[in-house]
Amino acid sequence: MLTDNLQKKLHKTFPDVLSDIEERYAYSVDALNTDVQNHLAEAVVFAKNIEDVQKVVKIANQTMTPIICRGAGTNTVGACVPSHGGIILNFSKMNNILEINPENMTARVQPGVVLGDLEKEVEKFGLFYPPDPSNLKVSTIGGSIALNSAGARCFKYGATKDYVIDMLVVTAGGQLIRTGSNTIKNATGYNLGSLFIGSEGTLGIVVEATLKLIPKPQTSQVIMAYFNSIETAVQTVDKIIEQKLFPSTIDFMDKNSIQTVEQFYPAGLLCDKECALIIETDGSQIAVNQQRESICSILRECGAVNVQYSSNKEEAEKIWLARRSSMAACTKLKPNVTTDDIIVPRCNIAKLVKGVQNICKRHGLTSCLVGHVGDGSIHPQIPIDFNDKKEYQEYKIAKSEIYQLAINLGGTLSGEHGIGMAKRPYISRVVDGGALEYMRQIKKIFDPKNILNPYKIF
Repeated sequence: MLTDNLQKKLHKTFPDVLSDIEERYAYSVDALNTDVQNHLAEAVVFAKNIEDVQKVVKIANQTMTPIICRGAGTNTVGACVPSHGGIILNFSKMNNILEINPENMTARVQPGVVLGDLEKEVEKFGLFYPPDPSNLKVSTIGGSIALNSAGARCFKYGATKDYVIDMLVVTAGGQLIRTGSNTIKNATGYNLGSLFIGSEGTLGIVVEATLKLIPKPQTSQVIMAYFNSIETAVQTVDKIIEQKLFPSTIDFMDKNSIQTVEQFYPAGLLCDKECALIIETDGSQIAVNQQRESICSILRECGAVNVQYSSNKEEAEKIWLARRSSMAACTKLKPNVTTDDIIVPRCNIAKLVKGVQNICKRHGLTSCLVGHVGDGSIHPQIPIDFNDKKEYQEYKIAKSEIYQLAINLGGTLSGEHGIGMAKRPYISRVVDGGALEYMRQIKKIFDPKNILNPYKIF
């Protein structure tokens, strides 16, 4: 329950504080979906403006109470779980697109703006915001900045960090600072923005962001190619890149993910093939046609057993809906499902996929693998029953082995999901002690009282 002092201060300042246990529970969990979520916030506050955020920070400092910022709550590593109680600072009411500037090709937004909504709005001006995590219909700008989200289009267009040119940030002491400028280039002083992006809310609270936009491609087309070998599929990706072809996305689905999606969300996928590549090209109509013909030719020459491509927007969206439905489909197999995020150099992606499959098989687990094979990122989705103690124990061992496999193949623990609580025990395997110590020192400088999303990352 709320301490008397904290309760008095919060209710005096915010009349709509949520403090009932049912309400607090609803906002104290995220998509991690494991037993580390047995923690409750002491209160939930909905910020309506920057001043509200500063007031919460002031109260937190006075009462030494943690603040955990929350967008849509879709994080999969427990980054917005109140591991030591505290105040959930919810940004769903700070969800305005403040400005779209077609001349400068920028958008100024609040942290609660949904990515999919932003994409639709800027398209009205012939502009494009490329980062596209699979849950872009619900995930928010604030969350994507906290984790440096990417998505399928990262192969060509990069991640969130490549589009944030300025932020307003409330510090742990309640001060409002600006990290950049409204210009595309800025070499004036330290790049403070790069510290906040991907910091999982542990260094400051982003309350506004100015985003770089680019011209919307004239058109796009999706190619779906099926293979009887994972190795052949990956080698084909190498051939496409060697020919100086640069699709906007090169995504991957293994046989289990294809079959699971088709079982629960039928999209006409071929279920008897070992894997599939989903390749999207964009640009002018002439360029897209030329790329499609060149890529399809390479796919067939390299051993694709079936090659299809969309003839209209509806067909393209159907293919992407199938790919984005992979985790939802996995939830039909067991009471719970975990999704992970590991990345290796692209030359080792086939070894990573086969290795994860073998690890899961050895531990009696089902795995459905999808990912952005163009940049070496794989998302193992593992259906599981957490109430089955033996199965859960096998899963924990398998997870550790999967992380070690990625590290052994020259990769790392996360490409876009972050560390949070779930991967915190493993970070020392991949980040050396000296670097970790510098991270801790940075945290102490920015947040000396340790009130901003404490006990995350390390």
